[in-house]
Amino acid sequence: MKRLMCTTFLAVMLLTGGTAFGSQISFGIRIGPPPAPRVLRVTPPPPSPQFVWIPGYWYPNGRNYKWHAGYWTQPPYEGARWSEPHHDGQMYFAGYWEGGNGRVEHDHRSDRAKERDHRH
Repeated sequence: MKRLMCTTFLAVMLLTGGTAFGSQISFGIRIGPPPAPRVLRVTPPPPSPQFVWIPGYWYPNGRNYKWHAGYWTQPPYEGARWSEPHHDGQMYFAGYWEGGNGRVEHDHRSDRAKERDHRH
């Protein structure tokens, strides 16, 4: 019992002590870089002029990667540019929109509900 109390006390001190000194604790899973992108030979025609083609990409799915096929979507605001997802050799960075109105994370579920994403 005494050992459990000491272990618990030490854990609490380490976790709270880190915040007292301004340090940060983060947890993540490193799964390495994704496979090479798949090649699309023909891009389907846009559903309308305001749609932008997002090329296919690999994204983390647990300890592996899953392919997300390319698709047409509408930017969240006029002038927004797509920053593609990428892996820098150490970490994966998700794609996002950026421009004069700031950064917008891309949420496929939300965009489909708002009918911004178009699938062939």
